[in-house]
Amino acid sequence: MSTTSQEKKLVTLKSSDKEEFVVEESIAVTSETIKNIIEDVGLELIPLPNVDGKTLAKVIEYCTKHSTGSNDDSEDIKKFDDEFLNSNQIQVLFDMVLAANYLNIKSLLEKVCTKIADRIKDMSVEEVREVFKIENDFTPEEEKKIRDEHAWAHE
Repeated sequence: MSTTSQEKKLVTLKSSDKEEFVVEESIAVTSETIKNIIEDVGLELIPLPNVDGKTLAKVIEYCTKHSTGSNDDSEDIKKFDDEFLNSNQIQVLFDMVLAANYLNIKSLLEKVCTKIADRIKDMSVEEVREVFKIENDFTPEEEKKIRDEHAWAHE
């Protein structure tokens, strides 16, 4: 006797702060890293020491929406991506970049990097330094010389 509905296999993802998320394997394998762990080791509890719970929840939300079988070009997915990326502060986006890179989720990595680039493209040098927490180690004379040599970049 065949069954028409298959039981969905679940995996548990454990964040760096010990939060556990039970997700369908079909969603989890959106991440190449998790897919490789499942294929190579067969773990059902997968520790993710480089991703905190808050960020992992966001990544799972993204993967869930993108694994529904919808085309990435569909209006529904585009609307979700816009709302998802626009609703996050820059630090949350930075955390998602690190998570997407670690989990090897290329589509999320590309979209988040693009969003960060869009947000900083019209910022001044000082604002970018503040966002990325970059200390200005130039003397005022060195900075003036660089600004004079590359005046086109500061217009």
